[in-house]
Amino acid sequence: IFPNLGGTQRLPRTIGVSLAKELIFSARVVDGEEAKSIGLISHVVEQNEAGDAAYRRALALAREFLPQGPVAMRVAKLAINQGMEVDLVTGLAIEEACYAQTIPTKDRIEGLLAFKEKRPPRYKGE
Repeated sequence: IFPNLGGTQRLPRTIGVSLAKELIFSARVVDGEEAKSIGLISHVVEQNEAGDAAYRRALALAREFLPQGPVAMRVAKLAINQGMEVDLVTGLAIEEACYAQTIPTKDRIEGLLAFKEKRPPRYKGE
């Protein structure tokens, strides 16, 4: 079986060429613990009686992300995704362009004021 949907391209970028070759050539299945140890996934959860442990962990992560500025989150995601497809110099240029998009926003001003006033920011995505 040959990996499709970018498997031969994404996996080496995630876990390194040598380990990606090992997994692809052997077709070995990895469990959650090994997947976490090689950097393929970020979290492993013990299943609960309700069968929704992964959902609950994802919800907890979403709650951590929620208070962050939506404009900054959007451009950070863009910078990461696009930057991983190019060389470092180009990636840094992408990051700089994304940062520039946050400069004129109300959220940036709110973040600076909140920091100065030692209070949580109230971002609106503007």
